Amino acid sequence: MDDKNLNELPAPLLRLLDANLNRLREGIRVIEDIRRYCFDDEINAKKLKALRHKARLEPYIALLKTRDIEGDILKSTTKSEALRENLESVQTANMKRAQESARVLEESLKLISQKDAQTFKELRYELYGIEKALAARE
Repeated sequence: MDDKNLNELPAPLLRLLDANLNRLREGIRVIEDIRRYCFDDEINAKKLKALRHKARLEPYIALLKTRDIEGDILKSTTKSEALRENLESVQTANMKRAQESARVLEESLKLISQKDAQTFKELRYELYGIEKALAARE
């Protein structure tokens, strides 16, 4: 299958990719900052930073043009999203958010680019490994 250019894709698919790229990078950033500032965990903070920078699709402007914050039917916060007990619960929630978004990207990108789909699969598995390493330390 030939890879497709993002500019050629339907807006709803681009919107899906944009939302999940944002969710993935935001989730990783929260964990990265917790590891960096709260635990002085340089090794995992660096790994997470590298993953966050790897979570990209080009051209980004094609994705940005389809963003529809006002039209998002589920943008309000649910009760479970508003409750966090401690830093570990924040870290866990964001790890799950990042893993789930990586899976959505992996599956969606199979329609477009096997290479990009594989990148997000690898990213997801790296997150699984980091999650396991962090659980073993605490």
